[in-house]
Amino acid sequence: MSSEEGKIGSEKKGGLQGQRVSQADVHDVYDEPTIDPVYQAKARILNDALQDIGMGKYQASFRLIQLLNPPILPLLWGVVTGLILTPVVYEFNVEGPYLKLAQNIGLLVGAAFWGVESDVWGRRWAFNLTLLITGVFATAAGASPNYIALCSLAAVWSVGVGGNLPVDSAVFLEFVPASHQYLLTVLSIWWAFGQLLGSLVAWPLISDFSCPGPPAPCPASSNQGWRYFLYAMGGLMLLLWILRFFVFHLYESPKYLMGRGKDEAAVEIIHKVAAYNGKTSSLTVEQLKGPEGLARDSPERVAVMDVSAMGAVRRKVAIFDSSHVKPLFATRKLAYSTSLLIVLWALIGLAFPLYNGFVTYYLQTRGADFGDSSVYITYRNQIILSVIGVPGALVAGYCVELPLLGRRGTLSIFTILTGVFILASTTARTSGALLGWNCAYSFTSNIMYGVLYAVSPELFPTKDRGTGNAIVASANRVFGIMAPIIALYANLNTAVPIWIAGAIFLLAGLIALLLPFDPRGKASL
Repeated sequence: MSSEEGKIGSEKKGGLQGQRVSQADVHDVYDEPTIDPVYQAKARILNDALQDIGMGKYQASFRLIQLLNPPILPLLWGVVTGLILTPVVYEFNVEGPYLKLAQNIGLLVGAAFWGVESDVWGRRWAFNLTLLITGVFATAAGASPNYIALCSLAAVWSVGVGGNLPVDSAVFLEFVPASHQYLLTVLSIWWAFGQLLGSLVAWPLISDFSCPGPPAPCPASSNQGWRYFLYAMGGLMLLLWILRFFVFHLYESPKYLMGRGKDEAAVEIIHKVAAYNGKTSSLTVEQLKGPEGLARDSPERVAVMDVSAMGAVRRKVAIFDSSHVKPLFATRKLAYSTSLLIVLWALIGLAFPLYNGFVTYYLQTRGADFGDSSVYITYRNQIILSVIGVPGALVAGYCVELPLLGRRGTLSIFTILTGVFILASTTARTSGALLGWNCAYSFTSNIMYGVLYAVSPELFPTKDRGTGNAIVASANRVFGIMAPIIALYANLNTAVPIWIAGAIFLLAGLIALLLPFDPRGKASL
């Protein structure tokens, strides 16, 4: 932060300056002017206000809300189609990858729509509706009379799942003080728990209520396990939505409100959060509006956002409004950062579902070679992989705060290790060796995804964070669509899809080293 900016900040914050929490020396993510200076100064004031309030009851309650779905959703529903794939293929006698293709198309639509919607209508609507959509259509999918109906409903439930990732990270990041932003990485532990939950429920249902498969016939009456599994998962989502929507109250993001020109509402939310935590805040509307004087002194300032009704209508009909996209590429360095994030999400979006979406099938076919291909053993191994992934998020939360690693180093190292362990799994000659390599992959990939999930929203300014998250998530989903297409034409009886996935992870790990910003110890804007 420059001395001039510091002077502006102190003049506008007044009493806030002397109340800053001692353990957090708050600096901005960007080390040079990269976004609207007025927005940057006002975001800094809100950051300091949240830092002064500190972690308290509201953040703790919010973390409980997080437990009641969001971080669980992406990986839980990411493995659902993989868990039901084998019995579905046996029952309908179809090409399995089409189910993954339908899911990834829905994830793409959800990521593109909900991320931008959260910048237009606010975070609260998206935060709640994504879960409701997932629960309703997943439950309905359990009664699918044919494969086309199942694929269609999977695509719709995935619209809800796909919107969860860009919205959830933005909401969490905008309510925690800068000193605790690393918790976003730790929250990815719920992804591992989501995968574990899905595997635990699938294990008894699918192993006990599924037909044995070819060459024996597989009528629906003897293959109800996957349907019971969808009823259970969809019903759980509906229950969690009821608890979260009617029991908990989520405030709208103050930074979102500020970015939409609603300074009074933003200040009101800050005071509500402070009161909920048993504290007070000295922030006033005048202090928050103070930096608007910078507009007269900054000829390069980005045009003020149109907050009129007509402007809102234009933003609603434009999937990627240029007023939210252009700031993500405002300077060469910021454009470089945004472009690399898009590339990283795209590559991992191809490699991760290519491997993870078919790992159950891969384990079962390799298990047949080793003489232990029963459905029971297959899902037991899936649970072991899920358990191994749980501590990965805790390791990620520790590593990202190490000065020698930070977000960038941690992301690079564990992405490369993920690729190494995937490639090494093709050398396994025993069932135990194959399971061991996959356990190592599960551990490192959870760290990798946890860091990527956290670092991306940290590098986007709040007023455009939903759109930025939507762009990278959309890139992730577009390339994710390619994974089942590759599977349709590749020989799944060989390790070729695994080699492709491993090589992509190695490339992504090297690219991560090129990121120009590392948010460790700095406040997101």
